[in-house]
Amino acid sequence: QVQLVESGGGLVPAGGPLKLSCSNSGRPFSSYSMGWFRQAPGKERDLLPAISWSGGSTYYADSVKGRFTISRDNAKNTVYQQVNSLKPEDTAVYYCAEGVLSGNSNWRTYYWGQGTQVTVSS
Repeated sequence: QVQLVESGGGLVPAGGPLKLSCSNSGRPFSSYSMGWFRQAPGKERDLLPAISWSGGSTYYADSVKGRFTISRDNAKNTVYQQVNSLKPEDTAVYYCAEGVLSGNSNWRTYYWGQGTQVTVSS
């Protein structure tokens, strides 16, 4: 049974940085791609960045290029998402996901985390 647990969310001021973490347990972390999604109220859950199992390939949605950075530490079974210059419109629930990243932008989700709320105050 795979468990993904996000941490690092909360109330943060606009303009500031935020680092989200997602830890995996249940099966070999290094065998799978990892991604971060977000879902704002009334909107779809969108893939933001994703990273291949080795970290050698990444994908970023156009809306977050330059502000979001994804990284992973396979020794710690953890994937990170660094967000800089936070905006009020970044307010959402952020989910990590385990899956497959192929062709640099094609994603399939196998497992979801429970999500962590990020609220950006203006």
